[in-house]
Order: sequence, then structure tokens, then C-alpha cells
Amino acid sequence: MKIVVAPDSFKGSLTAIQASEIMKKAVNAIDKNAQVMLKPMADGGEGTLESILASAKGQRITIRCTGPLGEHIESSYAIIDTNTAIIECASIAGLVQVPEDKRNPALTTTFGIGETILDALDRGCTKFVIGLGGSATNDGGLGMLKALGMRAWDANDHEIGMFGKDLMDVTGVSFKDIDSRLAEADIKVACDVDNPLSGEKGATNVYGPQKGLKTEELEHYDSALNRYGQAVESVLKKPFKNIPGAGAAGGLGFALLAVGGHLVSGAQFLADAMNAEEAIQEADLVLTGEGQSDEQTLYGKAPGYVASLAQKHQVPIVLISGSLDGDLDTLREKFSGYFSIVHKPMSLEACMEQAEDLLYEQVKQVMHLIGHLLKKGRENGRF
Repeated sequence: MKIVVAPDSFKGSLTAIQASEIMKKAVNAIDKNAQVMLKPMADGGEGTLESILASAKGQRITIRCTGPLGEHIESSYAIIDTNTAIIECASIAGLVQVPEDKRNPALTTTFGIGETILDALDRGCTKFVIGLGGSATNDGGLGMLKALGMRAWDANDHEIGMFGKDLMDVTGVSFKDIDSRLAEADIKVACDVDNPLSGEKGATNVYGPQKGLKTEELEHYDSALNRYGQAVESVLKKPFKNIPGAGAAGGLGFALLAVGGHLVSGAQFLADAMNAEEAIQEADLVLTGEGQSDEQTLYGKAPGYVASLAQKHQVPIVLISGSLDGDLDTLREKFSGYFSIVHKPMSLEACMEQAEDLLYEQVKQVMHLIGHLLKKGRENGRF
């Protein structure tokens, strides 16, 4: 039996790579002869870099750059195929890097993303894949653009800073000093959301609260992002604000569009990079999973994309997640079955602490059921 194991991470508990290994171990505990192919997934957010390095030959580049709070941090990106840089924003300007008591988009920046791009350009990279998701920022990519050479000033013609709060003062921008190498670069922006820069479904209103913005601050910041977006569009004479995905990572998607980037599905890019579709086409079963599944799983998230590949090639696929919520009927449209790893009343803390054991046991249960059905089918001459 050929089985493709392609989970996303169980955020806060297991990386996609760890989850893959646990699921493989559980499969082989029930069927030692099963051929298990590991395709650890991500959708552009946290875990993208590790998943690509696990599936493609590449070099990890360690870099000292500006972190989300403006401090210097040590981070990394990857170079594959000699000239393609893989940059994961979550590891440079990520929410997980900011203590809860310091989460405030007014005081966070994407400046380090720009520094990382410059480092890759200096190393001869001409192609980029920049994974968005999990950012601590709401600066519209202002910090990144300033690192790349954009200038921005206030009503008194004073150069403004690189943090989210500085958006309030932007009255004009200039791209005359932007790094000229960007014009020749191929920049793919991997994300799993379709939010515009501003408005009711924009970066601030949808994601601002989880990054530390208070309800009474949302309108103020949304307006600032909109004015900033208009300033950039007026100089470049191109509309970017309302392109689906411009609001990703606090508006970083917008800034990357402004320097010639184009948006792609993070899950699709990763699947293509590891030849996941070819493996699924040849498989008898696909197992996937994530930390929490609901109807949004089908829209841009890694398990949803894996399910679309399995459905395309008529391969059964089972979703095994940390928890299930929302309108679960929608999941039946793509998945042959879906299961939570939680099998008894447990606190969230206990679930996260015991995620490895819970995942292992649930995969064993699923494989035991499948094995039993196959055995009975063969005995009755159905297979």
C-alpha cells in the first residue's frame, strides 16, 4: 500500500516535519509493509522554510537582521537552485517572536525582510519566494520598502521611521532610490489569504486584533494604511491596494506587489516544489492534518490544497487535526473522512503537550480501520 503523508504543522505543538514522521511511524505500526512518502506541507507561513529545505537541496543562510521590534536578531533564509531565495516572513517579523505583553503593531516593522532581500541580491539571487503569514506587523511593508531604498516623508518633509505608527504621518513617497536589481528579479509572494490592503476585510480590521490592536484603534490604522497605499499608487501609477492578498502579513503583500512581486498560492508552490502531485497520483491513500480545521481549511490552507490534488486523482484522503470546528459538512466535499486527535475531554494546554502521542494514536486507529475494511473486502472478493 502506497501512502502519502502530507500534513501542515500543528501550530504550537508540532512542525509539519515532526507531524509527518509521527504519522509515518503510526502507519508502519499497523502496516509494516506500507510504502510511506513524506511531503510535509506549509502554506507560506511558519514552517515554509523548513519544509522546502526538507524536500529540496538547498543552503541555509544565517543572517543578522532587524527583528519585528526593531532589535537585531539572528534569522535565516534558504537558497535553492543556486539563485532562488526562500524567505519566510514569520521567522523574521513573526508574531511568535514577540512576547504577548509587547504585541503592538504600532511598534513592529518589516525592515528585516528588506534587509534579507538585499542580502540575497548580494549573493546573486535573481528569483525569490517570499512566504507570508504569521507576521507581527501592520506597517503595509513600509519597513521593508525603506530597507530597499524607498523614501517616505511627513507633511513637514521630514523622513519618517520604519514602524507601524509611522504610517500615520506618511504624506509622500519616492521610489527613485529603490534597489535597481529588483526590476530584474522574479518575486513570487506565497500566501493563503485574499484580503485587500484596507477596508472592512483589509489587513487591519481582520488581523489587527490578534496582533495587539484594540477595537477603538482599528479605524485609525485602517485609514492610515489606505492613505499610505494611495501615496504609493500615485507614484507608481498602478493599483495594488485591492488586489486579493495585498493585505497579507499586515499589508506586506501590497509592498511586494509594488516592487514587482506576484502572488501565488503558498500551498501550491510548496506542493510543486516537492512534486507532491506526482506522489499523490501514484498513492492508494493520502493522510493530511493541521492544528485546527474548519470550513476555512478548504480556502488556501495546505490540507485543503492537498485534498484538491487527491480528489483530482481520485485518491482517498483523510484529515487528522488537533481540533475540528465550524461547518464540518463542507469538509466532506474534499475529504474522505476527518478526525480530531482529541478522544476525551482535555484542556488546550494538555492537548498541545500531548500532541505527539494523540496524533500517533489517532493515525493508528484510522489505519487499523482501513486495514480491517480492506481485509474484509478481500475475503468477500470485493477487491
